[in-house]
Amino acid sequence: MAVVSGQASKRGSLTLALPSAIEAPLSPIKPVQITVLEAHDLKGVKGDTPVTYVRAEYNAVILGDSLKVDVSSDGTVKYNFTTSFEYNSDGPNSLDDIAHKPLFLTVIEVLPKEKKQKEEKTVALGQAVVDLLPLLEGKCSFRATVPLHPVPGSPLESLRPDAKKEYPLAFKNGILKLGGEKEPIPRPKKWPISNILAPGAQNIPDSFIVGGPYEEEDGELNKTEDREFRIQAESIKKRIVWDLERRCYLDPAAVLSLQKRIAECRYWPVEITRVPVVTSTKGKSSKLDKGDDDGQIFFHGVAYVNMVPLLYPGVKRIRGAFRVFAYQDSEVFGKTKCLFSILRDLGHQANLNKLGPMIAAASSPHSKAMPSRNQKEDKMTKEKDVPRKMSTTIKSQVSDTAIETEATVCQNLEGQQYVDAGTFLVMEIELAKALVPKRLPEELASRVKEMIPPRPQLPRRSAGAKKAVEDYHNQITSIAGAILDEYHELFGKQMVDGGVIDHHTLEEQKCQLNYELNSSGKYFAFKEQLKHAVVKIVREKYLRTTAFNNLEQLQAFLSELYVYLVDQMHVALNQILSQESTVIASPTFTSCEQLRLFAHEAEVNEDYALASVYYQERLARDRQIVQYWLDYGAFCLLMEENIKAQECFREALSLNPSHLHSLLLCGIIAVMMEHYEEAEIFFEDATCLEPSSILSWTLLGLFYEIQENDIRVEMAFHEANKLLKARLAKEKNIAEAAEGGGKKLYSLSATVLRTVTSPQEDTLPVPDEAPDGSLKVQPDSVEPVVTIQLPEDDPAVKLTKKLSPTLSKNKETSQKVMKKTNGGALDPSHAVAPVPLSGLSQPSHTIFMETIHFLMEVNALQFVHRALAHELLCQQEGPSCEYYLVLAQTHLLKKDFSKAEECLREAIQIDYLNPNVWAQKGHLCYLSGNLSEAKECYERTISFVMDASEIHFVYLRLGSIYLKEKEYDKAKRTYMLACKKSSSCLTWLGVGIACYRLKEITEAEDALSEANALNNNNAEVWAYLALVCMQGGRQLEAEQSYKYAVKLELKNEELLQEIHEVQRMVGFGNPSF
Repeated sequence: MAVVSGQASKRGSLTLALPSAIEAPLSPIKPVQITVLEAHDLKGVKGDTPVTYVRAEYNAVILGDSLKVDVSSDGTVKYNFTTSFEYNSDGPNSLDDIAHKPLFLTVIEVLPKEKKQKEEKTVALGQAVVDLLPLLEGKCSFRATVPLHPVPGSPLESLRPDAKKEYPLAFKNGILKLGGEKEPIPRPKKWPISNILAPGAQNIPDSFIVGGPYEEEDGELNKTEDREFRIQAESIKKRIVWDLERRCYLDPAAVLSLQKRIAECRYWPVEITRVPVVTSTKGKSSKLDKGDDDGQIFFHGVAYVNMVPLLYPGVKRIRGAFRVFAYQDSEVFGKTKCLFSILRDLGHQANLNKLGPMIAAASSPHSKAMPSRNQKEDKMTKEKDVPRKMSTTIKSQVSDTAIETEATVCQNLEGQQYVDAGTFLVMEIELAKALVPKRLPEELASRVKEMIPPRPQLPRRSAGAKKAVEDYHNQITSIAGAILDEYHELFGKQMVDGGVIDHHTLEEQKCQLNYELNSSGKYFAFKEQLKHAVVKIVREKYLRTTAFNNLEQLQAFLSELYVYLVDQMHVALNQILSQESTVIASPTFTSCEQLRLFAHEAEVNEDYALASVYYQERLARDRQIVQYWLDYGAFCLLMEENIKAQECFREALSLNPSHLHSLLLCGIIAVMMEHYEEAEIFFEDATCLEPSSILSWTLLGLFYEIQENDIRVEMAFHEANKLLKARLAKEKNIAEAAEGGGKKLYSLSATVLRTVTSPQEDTLPVPDEAPDGSLKVQPDSVEPVVTIQLPEDDPAVKLTKKLSPTLSKNKETSQKVMKKTNGGALDPSHAVAPVPLSGLSQPSHTIFMETIHFLMEVNALQFVHRALAHELLCQQEGPSCEYYLVLAQTHLLKKDFSKAEECLREAIQIDYLNPNVWAQKGHLCYLSGNLSEAKECYERTISFVMDASEIHFVYLRLGSIYLKEKEYDKAKRTYMLACKKSSSCLTWLGVGIACYRLKEITEAEDALSEANALNNNNAEVWAYLALVCMQGGRQLEAEQSYKYAVKLELKNEELLQEIHEVQRMVGFGNPSF
């Protein structure tokens, strides 16, 4: 028999078979036989196990009724009822009737007879419709499962049409444990069956409760401050233990329904009740047996379980402690959308007594009634403990909303005891398979490789300019040896007159040698031998591969080539004939770290073309370094060149597919270019590559926020916060373990710092506030004293000592001057200077602020604003100083000085001893043209113990202000501090200018030479070198320096005018006159 299966109904279903009984094809009358096999998910008017029968009807004719059969407890009934009708082509039930008239199957419930009732009463529950069209499509028989549609008023209407019946999980017979007994870990889980006689048979094989750290749980009471309460409640106090595991099966339809329910309502109720033990004597019945309780539920409590983590990708388990609250219908409906209590659906109190003295029941939202059957997919495990801490009282919240609400709360006084006792449930829900599958790391890695294939390292080219010159030298050496051998054959190796040959003899030998070489053909052979090497030089050195346009270009090139070839011939011959090896000084190059600093300087000074040159120079030196590509890509983001940035980030990822920051930056640029699918792959791959990265999880959460995927946003931020808490706890433990008896030493990254404790160290004065909202500097405040010492072998220290021999003489004077201005700045020499102690407010430790620091470094401002919004919301005490500081930096990048000033004013009010705040305010004043206030802010910044994060630019701008105000001593000291910290062309240029203005010509020349070595394309350096050379009377060097200053387009008109005046005064320096 062929079988055709239909979809099972969610209300009920009938299974039937329709075999054809036609044996004689010529017979005009053919019987059509119908067999009704069984029905599922039935529910009667008078209970869940009614007596029913099925009636078949076709073409307005009742074909027959089945036997009356009882429905089983799971809603299933087997009818095995067979009936038939006859097909007649001429009469009723023709082919046309079969084509458009269906078969009706009606399920009818037989109601129990009441007293003095003679006739049997029935009620229709539902009707199924069977389409007979397959019999006209060539099928002799088919089998189908059809839905049973409820008739109006039928109990089948109460069941949801879009899901199978729900089956609340009930856990009974909780065991009361006395205080002082701690549960062993691990301990076996038990079967949820009560008729097991042997105690050992209650344990489920290979299934144990293993527990885990409280901090890793998903529920409530998982913070560090809750740890002591949990330990006492689970070991010292009285508690009730189930240790039961209830396994359920979920078919695919139920899995989809579960996902939908969790998405609709995150909190699911777990109800708990206390049932008194029923004891009855002979001949008497208790009130409970009589049903006088009116369905009352004693000690009715509820816990709210957040089921959303089961929708996180790859999550299969929820375990945690959940507080128990007094059951209130309105509150439960507001949180879980459940209209009725599960325990009320289970029946009256008398029925609860059959379940045991302590019951916990769980259900899904939208539950309306207790069905008799449960169909689920994977395994769901629940482990519950109910500790009650009677000695602890938690104050209930005072409700001042309405009198009706207060009256409702007071109705469940017994349930309120759960809140007063701090009762909680420990439960676990586990799935065999995650509801939302998570991409495997291998899959993510392969997807990344598909988008960005790893690029193999390019083979080293053997041909090149250097190789071409080396080949030319080798050929010259070979030819020179051959000519020398020819000379020895002609004239021998003996030299007359003690090895001295007169000029006339030498000329004769030269002519004879030329004749022999030309006549023998060796001269032509030497030219051919040298020809290939010369061609390689033309192609590799001069990059000439095409013909010249005119004769003049050809002659000019040949002249240049001839000079170069002759010079290189002399180099090769000197290497052969010279007895002493010539020491060639290797050119000094700046390091790649210095190039990064120079590029950052150019960015800050808004010289973006120069910054691009420095970044490209780093890549030209080594294209295999990942960080070089990332830095250049971040610069392209700043310039809003997203395509270039994407190329850089992808190039970095192709060099190292496991580089975390490369993955994150590829994701960021993909979001900015609206390639969201690629971005998700990059971010997920980053979290798989390094699951402990707070940055990766936070950026993944920000991405999901853009996608408006709230559940995954919560998942990512939850994981990041969990990692941050674990790290902070670890750091706290390390700090407590390392904490000694005295005060801690402060340390600086670039200096060796020794702290001398002052008696007034803990009483720092608060500066007065100026009328404009800024803070005035108090020079007379008592502050801790520090000594800063730099290593003696530091080259910057050595050069500074050379440039400043008079600093030690003027130490006292300089300290007095600096104390008048800023309360004591750091002296360039190894002297003691007073500085104020900074950092009174602790930095905010949030996942968003850590992410913001990274995003600011890579210029991803789009993500910065999103992270700042979250940072603002997560600060319970209001925005932090760091928040206002970053917000001010974003406004400075946009040249919005008014908003930046507002943010910095708020930051100063929060932490007036933060050097970064004063540095940013100095930058704001500097960019807006308020140099006097900028100088005050910069002086305050450098007076702190801890350096600002951008102290290099503080030194540069403060030094430039000193130069403009002609305070050359201060400018010199400030620039030398910058040189010690991180030397660059601009820092040494500042030192050189200050020394030149102080008439310290020798020191000025040394500093300018150092600046020129770091960057020989700075026109201002060449200009001051020209002034120094003219002051020293060196005409040639002065003219050369002036020539390069003009060639590099010196833009400082005042400096150019000064050079012309000095040239007229000394009478040289300008080759044009």
